[in-house]
Amino acid sequence: MSKIMDTNQDTLLFRFASKSLKYFLLVLFGIAIAYVLSSGLGILQIIPILLYLLQQFLLPVGIILLCFITIAVIIESLR
Repeated sequence: MSKIMDTNQDTLLFRFASKSLKYFLLVLFGIAIAYVLSSGLGILQIIPILLYLLQQFLLPVGIILLCFITIAVIIESLR
């Protein structure tokens, strides 16, 4: 008999990668909103802080998240 796979049987890594991607994209969206509002309202002192945050924190986190997603996709495709 073949084993029927339920749709809710995602691996822990896949669930972690998808939740992490969701929150990462929400943070990027929030930073984009802060950038547009600060530019529009003339509060230009926050723009270097946002750029520093993007370069020093979010870029490495994004690369690690991309690796997690790639590993999760490979593991799911092997199942």
